[in-house]
Amino acid sequence: MKSIRQRLLIAPLLVLLASLCFAQNDSKLIKERVVADLMAERVNDNQVETILAKMNEDGSFKGINYADLSRTASFPHGGHTRDLVTMAKAYKSKASKYYRSKALKDQIIRGLTFWVENDFVGDNWHDNQITTPTNLGNLMLVIGDELPKDLVAKAQPMIGRANMNASGARPSGDRVVIAGILAKNLLFQGNFQEFDKIIKIIEGELKFSTGERGMQHDYSFHHRVDRVNNTSSYGYGKYANAFGEWSYYVSGTKYAFAKEKINQLIDYYLDGIYKQMVYGVYEDISVKNRSISSKANFAPHSTLEIERVMVSTDYRKAELEEIIRLRKGTAKPSASFAKFFWQSEHFVFQRPGFYTTVRMYSTRNRNMEEPYNGPGKTTHHRADGTNYLMLKGNEYHNIWPVYNWQRISGTTILQKPELPGPDAIQKDGLTDFVGAVTDGLYGAVVFDFKSPHDGVEAQKSWFFFDNEYVCLGSDIKSKPDLPVVTTVNQVLMRSDVRLMQTGAPVTLPKGSRPLDNVKWVHHDNVGYIFPNPAKVHLSNQAETGRWSDITDQKNISKELVSEDVFALWFDHGKKPTGASYEYIVVPGVTEQQLSETAGTNRSIEILANTSDVQGVRHKGLGLTQLAFYKAGTLDIEKGVQVSMDSQGMAMLKLEGGRLKELTVADPSRKLNRIGISVTGIYTGKGDHYRTLVNEGQNSTLFIVDLPQNVYLGKSVHLKVQ
Repeated sequence: MKSIRQRLLIAPLLVLLASLCFAQNDSKLIKERVVADLMAERVNDNQVETILAKMNEDGSFKGINYADLSRTASFPHGGHTRDLVTMAKAYKSKASKYYRSKALKDQIIRGLTFWVENDFVGDNWHDNQITTPTNLGNLMLVIGDELPKDLVAKAQPMIGRANMNASGARPSGDRVVIAGILAKNLLFQGNFQEFDKIIKIIEGELKFSTGERGMQHDYSFHHRVDRVNNTSSYGYGKYANAFGEWSYYVSGTKYAFAKEKINQLIDYYLDGIYKQMVYGVYEDISVKNRSISSKANFAPHSTLEIERVMVSTDYRKAELEEIIRLRKGTAKPSASFAKFFWQSEHFVFQRPGFYTTVRMYSTRNRNMEEPYNGPGKTTHHRADGTNYLMLKGNEYHNIWPVYNWQRISGTTILQKPELPGPDAIQKDGLTDFVGAVTDGLYGAVVFDFKSPHDGVEAQKSWFFFDNEYVCLGSDIKSKPDLPVVTTVNQVLMRSDVRLMQTGAPVTLPKGSRPLDNVKWVHHDNVGYIFPNPAKVHLSNQAETGRWSDITDQKNISKELVSEDVFALWFDHGKKPTGASYEYIVVPGVTEQQLSETAGTNRSIEILANTSDVQGVRHKGLGLTQLAFYKAGTLDIEKGVQVSMDSQGMAMLKLEGGRLKELTVADPSRKLNRIGISVTGIYTGKGDHYRTLVNEGQNSTLFIVDLPQNVYLGKSVHLKVQ
């Protein structure tokens, strides 16, 4: 019989052994999930036949220039290791005729031998720290146990380039991806102690990192310190989805992520990523950077990322299920919102029938991602107040080879003989009065614009309502002896173009021409109204170009592409001083509806469009939106005057001449509080404001405390008593 002392010594050992047993069981379950995920995509036998047909005797593949490891070559070598994984999946798949095929396995071994003997290292760190380790790591998980041990050992240093000390393992999306590659390899190796450490690193990356790389407090994402919006690229596939993938793999095990972390990921999906996607379903080209010059597919995003996080939590379940239905095509868009991403200078507005955005930059961030590795060499002006409009989501799909990059929708651009070189794309903003005011449902945007590329200046603003939005520009000026153009839209032509000048509406034949005295234009269920009949230029004709024209990447198609394009713009002439524009965009409207409502400008009144203030009132909604470039006063309706004591923005909801709601913002981000006077007597006090009544002048001064620190630039919304 063991003594008490012996039992006390044995007990901790038993606990340790039990703990190790549970850890091994959990790790085994996680590994099974990872492998099942890899095997979930069925391999087509024809695909394997194609791969085998291009395989050389030495294990290399025809069509890959193994000698070219330059950044602009885009590392075609990655196709070699991806093809090995595809072959391994077929070998392991009972549904494949190659299941357990010794001949196929021998070819996999030959292909891997060629790789490890040559160890191809690309000039881009991503090739070596992510692409190759991902593919070789997946190969190990699928078939590594059946490969020669010496060959597996030779591959390990190449997989090991994905490690937490690697240059690419910086905070943000790449760190999560590299940690995930490492974690999968540790599962293959059975190194559970190190696996535990890496899982903790992955879990710790889901956090706010405002001002640095990572998720910002407005739920946009910055991959680099240039503070360019990378939400839909690095922030989606590499950050959110990689984290969500691992939250699913470790769910229900000792390694499971804290529910608070998964809930924060859901907030990021719903309030960041999906609000920068068309209806939460399709990619929004507004937030694309250099990748815009690559040919894309148009399809709904997968529901897998949502289904994975829902395994671990019911948080905001109804909203996630709505996105699933939208992506599966079993529901139609119903959400209405306005959101300003104040950390990224990006505004999004959605109604069930349309989705539109405004992209800007300021002294606080840079305009555009650099054209790393070749793509995006024509994107100089893509943040100059870009205003894309989408009803279906495919309005601009793959238009880019034929696109005029100096007539970008919404922008005011000097028409240069040619764009500067790719090394002159990324610039710091030159002005700080850039922002928006929004209550979450409606909103207005202001951009005190000065181009860092060519010095064009303009005061630009946008005012968004339920069924239309208004675009204003004032004090447009430029010094070079070249024309300056403001583009209303440049989009794929999907219908006849109809317009009203004088008399009856007419259909325009294909061509390009200036037009005088235009009241409205109608194209593809979108109307463009000019409150005062205007001189505009309109083009509706075939345009040509090549994908190779818009990128310095190699192996890009040089085939001539032709697309019919609709473009509408104002030409302000050469060396303009004090030029302006005004137009109303009406999405989802028939020609008859447009014709019937254009005469009254759809109950919209432009209150001001000057260098001091721009403002619009929607009579039907009782909603007024104002952008004061300096302190000033404006009559907004009969008997109601508004004064602001500084630069700022305001949105006022009135009923029967009485103020019901007030929303204010400081685009300059310099103020602690803002003062706005409104006709009428209002006594009240709240968490963010107080009032001073002037009965003699029948006015009330609202003194509103503004958000500070990471919330600088965010709006304050008040219900007025």
